[in-house]
Amino acid sequence: MTNELVKAPCPVCQHSVAVQFFNGGAHPLATLGWPSSKEDALEMPRHPHDFVQCPSCTHVWNRSFSYDAIPYQNNPNRMYNKGGLWKGHLAKTRDLLMDNLGGHPTVIDVGCGEGHFVRGLSESYSAAGRFIGFDPSTAAETGQGVEFYAKYFEPLEHMREFSPDAVVIRHVLEHLTNPSAILDELAWGSITNSKGCWLFAEVPCIDRVMKTGRLADFFYEHTSHFTTESFRRLMERAGTIMELGHGYDGEVVYALVQIKTPNLISNAMSSTTFCNEAEKSRANIQAQLDEMHRSGARVAIWGGTGKAAAFMHQFNADAERFPLVVDSDPEKAGTFVPGTGQQIQYRDVLKGESLDFVIIPTQWRARDIEAEILREGIVARDILIEHKGSLISLRTGSHPYK
Repeated sequence: MTNELVKAPCPVCQHSVAVQFFNGGAHPLATLGWPSSKEDALEMPRHPHDFVQCPSCTHVWNRSFSYDAIPYQNNPNRMYNKGGLWKGHLAKTRDLLMDNLGGHPTVIDVGCGEGHFVRGLSESYSAAGRFIGFDPSTAAETGQGVEFYAKYFEPLEHMREFSPDAVVIRHVLEHLTNPSAILDELAWGSITNSKGCWLFAEVPCIDRVMKTGRLADFFYEHTSHFTTESFRRLMERAGTIMELGHGYDGEVVYALVQIKTPNLISNAMSSTTFCNEAEKSRANIQAQLDEMHRSGARVAIWGGTGKAAAFMHQFNADAERFPLVVDSDPEKAGTFVPGTGQQIQYRDVLKGESLDFVIIPTQWRARDIEAEILREGIVARDILIEHKGSLISLRTGSHPYK
């Protein structure tokens, strides 16, 4: 294979290897620079056009892109807005969205530029609804006739705040180095919206670029270039694609998506449950250790590194109260537990001792350690392991480590 392979995670599907696609040299900004003189134009900084392609989803992106070069706050992104054919495409887009919205909708236009699309949507509804635009630009015409916020859209925050019926993201995703992030956050932000939410997204499509070999499509501000396939893969992150099509003579690809995250919600609930139970577990086991110390119990912790050290960290098994730490590995003897400072001793130090408890933090090898304890004649009233938020008996407790 003669293609140059590079380590570059795909912004859409996270595939870790890409193929060199187009090395266009270094050039100034093409659409957002707006120099005010010939001298300024000639002196504009040059930026690398280092485009690679994902062999999995076919997405193309500039792996050397940096947001620091882009003056988004100064100039809105103007694309095709004055052409007759383009206006016809916008009208069809608005009709598609309106066909799926009820009366008095709340619509958010992300990266609305000077606001032509969201204003047109508001006019189509005779302003009977709430029409909101987000854009870091503060151009004079931006926001006229709509509710406008001169800042970046934050999905997790603003989806809850505005509870929209639809979110529009037109000609924005191609400017993002990590477009999948906004789709993931959009889906998560909508989980509290009981009425449901639509996403309409549109980007330039490079399918024809591939077929014709056009190069002028590649400029710095567009860090991401979508094929129909990579766009479809991205949209699936947000929910169910109800319609995917092309417009403006195939130059753009769009999707209407019903935002859904059913499986992710279930996983998130499991994560939240674990998080809450973990806090209870830490408090409960710390209390058990506190009681052992108060009662004067003779306790040995078996293992001084790895999971055993993590056990001592999580449950505050400090060196002053729990100084006796042993290990089966003689090579570890004489070293110290990271973070807590107990000297690790070889297990033979327990021979002849009368122990109340041996705590084995490594449940997965607890039975092997128990056999070692019996074989070496080490005596302990009980052997304890961590299970379901408590220290329980390895010998008599109910657990899966048989």
